[in-house]
Amino acid sequence: MSEADEQIAVIEYCELLGIPVYHIPNEGKRSVYAGAKLKRQGLRKGVPDLCIPVAKGRYHSLYIEMKAEGGKATREQADWIYLLRGQGMCAAVCEGARNAIGLIDEYMALCDTPR
Repeated sequence: MSEADEQIAVIEYCELLGIPVYHIPNEGKRSVYAGAKLKRQGLRKGVPDLCIPVAKGRYHSLYIEMKAEGGKATREQADWIYLLRGQGMCAAVCEGARNAIGLIDEYMALCDTPR
């Protein structure tokens, strides 16, 4: 399966269980003008693909960089994962929907953050 197909499977899983999730669309082909405008608006290379904005355990939210089987994170993606972890997020690179769903299940099973 392609990375896009793997990601669709993860989104469908989250929707089935009522887990809030959104995609951060950093990829795609654009004109030089459109790319420059998006960069000025805050587009950042390497930001993870998915965010689950739910606080669990000691984490504020979960970020997932999706990869197809055998895919590897870029340097920019690894840098964002490191930065997000340093800010109290759970962040990981997941190869395939199965790994991402496993991480989501583990994350959602954590105790709720005390209020």
